[in-house]
Amino acid sequence: MGAPPGYRPSAWVHLLHQLPRADFQLRPVPSGFAPQEQEYQQALLLVAALAGLGLGLSLIFIAVYLIRFCCCRPPEPPGSKTPSPGGGCITWSCIVALLAGCIGIGIGFYGNSETSDGVSQLSSALLHANHTLSAIDHLVLEMVERLGEAVRTELTTLEEVLEPRTELVAAARGARRQAEAVAQQLQGLAFWQGVPLSPLQVAEDVSFVEEYRWLAYVLLLLLELLVCLFTLLGLAKQSKWLVIVMTVMSLLVLVLSWGSMGLEAATAVGLSDFCSNPDPYVLNLTQEETGLSSDILSYYFLCNQAVSNPFQQRLTLSQRALANIHSQLLGLEREAVPQFPSAQKPLLSLEETLNVTEGNFHQLVALLHCRGLHKDYGAALRGLCEDALEGLLFLLLFSLLSAGALATALCSLPRAWALFPPSRNPSALCSGSRLSEPLLPAGLDPGSPLRSFPGCRRRPH
Repeated sequence: MGAPPGYRPSAWVHLLHQLPRADFQLRPVPSGFAPQEQEYQQALLLVAALAGLGLGLSLIFIAVYLIRFCCCRPPEPPGSKTPSPGGGCITWSCIVALLAGCIGIGIGFYGNSETSDGVSQLSSALLHANHTLSAIDHLVLEMVERLGEAVRTELTTLEEVLEPRTELVAAARGARRQAEAVAQQLQGLAFWQGVPLSPLQVAEDVSFVEEYRWLAYVLLLLLELLVCLFTLLGLAKQSKWLVIVMTVMSLLVLVLSWGSMGLEAATAVGLSDFCSNPDPYVLNLTQEETGLSSDILSYYFLCNQAVSNPFQQRLTLSQRALANIHSQLLGLEREAVPQFPSAQKPLLSLEETLNVTEGNFHQLVALLHCRGLHKDYGAALRGLCEDALEGLLFLLLFSLLSAGALATALCSLPRAWALFPPSRNPSALCSGSRLSEPLLPAGLDPGSPLRSFPGCRRRPH
């Protein structure tokens, strides 16, 4: 089968297409694109379920780590001022993980844009194909109506004017039969007329879904960016409540990241199966939806020398009939006008109609050639199988970095906020009791009265 112009399956398509697939019973499944088959659906669901398995393992690991941290750490001796060993390393590991998450967010924005560009290219190709098909139907309808009007008016008038000359009437009736034959042949060229499948409707549906997909990813990326920034702010300000809130939000974004990873992985695998050999599936699906013959669909989707033009016979007969009408009108003009001057007006009108019809006919021949629609088919495949698939892979990398960064942050944040110094209550410093020694500046006797705190005064005993 001939590949569309400018489209060749990429290395990523070949790599993903070679990955093994299995159904729920772990039986091997062929990698051919067959979304209507239950085994293939189970294989894609199993790919998505791997992300769910990764989420479960991440949550178990985080839970075990935090339980061990909370329940198994040794008690600190009373009055100890030395910080916990490794505290700085824990804080910096959390910061590095959050910065890695920010890098992943940048990758996610790029991948979301690439995916949107690919889907937009697909929609544009569908709209252009719809314009071509509509132009074919419009030209055929216009030519048929113009020829029918000429048969009903000018040729009828011409036959009435030439009625005294039998041979001239026979020539006019011959032109009538030729015009009716051309109209009948042309009606068979509007192959898309009455087809229930509309490329315009498909393009609108694709654009509608893509708008919500793009918006959902933008919201997810912004949510994770805010979580990373506010977590870094909480670590810098040593704000325990802010870090606790961002820890809860990090857990939510972790679940969303693993969920998006499953969708992206299943979509990328299915798209690679489609893009490795798209022609058979597109041909079969279009034939089921439109009811068109395989000769017409193969001509436009494959467009090679092995497939002949299914409209060539109709085009040849129509062109010959138009040439015959033209020669008959010229003969009538030479012989009938000198004897019947009133025949000149319908003859001139017929020639004008014939000239316009011939111009539209040449335009129709160009539109019916497979080059235009096949070029749209290739553009749609390039948008879907190159830009959109590349964007999906970048989104998959974003989800992977995001999941790793957030899992690391969730393990580090509780240990980091445990190292924050306790907040001091100024009202406690104004009491008449003696201050505990850790709060006193160096060299101050615990028994001496407190004089250096503003707003405090000694209470009389």
